[in-house]
Formats: sequence, structure tokens, C-alpha cells
Amino acid sequence: MRLLVINGPNLNMLGHRDRDVYGAMSLSDIEEMVRHRAEELGAEVEFFQSNSEGAIIDALQARYASVNGIVINPGALTHYGLSLREALVDTGLPVVEVHISNIYARERWRHRSVVAPVAVGQISGLGWRGYVAAVEYLVASFNERAVE
Repeated sequence: MRLLVINGPNLNMLGHRDRDVYGAMSLSDIEEMVRHRAEELGAEVEFFQSNSEGAIIDALQARYASVNGIVINPGALTHYGLSLREALVDTGLPVVEVHISNIYARERWRHRSVVAPVAVGQISGLGWRGYVAAVEYLVASFNERAVE
């Protein structure tokens, strides 16, 4: 099994930006934790980050045929990235939306996600562990479908 983990705008600044909200781990630290857990589960992961919605869509379109699921932290695109939403739908893949902070405990404008309705689930507020939980879910779900 192979997964694509996508991070949107400003997530390249993890470890530097508002540590009270996002923690001290860098994006590369999180990627290492996710890679380690995926390997334990017998899965491969590919990572992609961009501050541009178009670049994320291009990456989805270029890679979706070679993966079995997507973990995405869309960052601010969560709230208005309609073309990203459509690109996720077009892949036909299971998608888990992840947020490091609890978006429902923050400003009201963060409470709406245009991605959540097309995702199999959303994990919000578990810090970097949300990425690991998303990988665990997608691998387990894939394995269950393979047995059926």
C-alpha cells in the first residue's frame, strides 16, 4: 500500500510558527514520525507540501494513480479551496483531512471545511499524532477491503 501525504500553505513553517497552537515539531519531524509508523504497518508514504493550491492540484493529478489513499492538511485551503476539493474528488481515493490544532476551538471562520464533506474522515486537534492516526486508519481500511 502507498499513501500520499499532502500539506498546504504555511505548513512548511511548522516548528517556527505559533508554537502554542502548532507545537515545536517541524514538518520534516512529522514526516519522519509518519514514515516510521507507515513502515511498521507495511505501507509506503510520499510527501508533498506547497503554498500554492495549483501546485497541490498538479501533484494530486500526477500522483493519484500510484497511491491508495491521501492524508491532507490543507491549511487555510480547508476553508475556501474549492478547486482542491474537486481535485480530491476526481482522484476517487479515500481522503483523511488532518489538522494539528482543533479548528473548532479557534476562530469561527476556521470551523467550515470544504474538504470534510468529500473526505472519509477528519482528524482535528491531535497535533502531529493526527497524521499517524490517519495513516493507521487508511492502512487498516485498505487491508480490510483486501480481505473482503
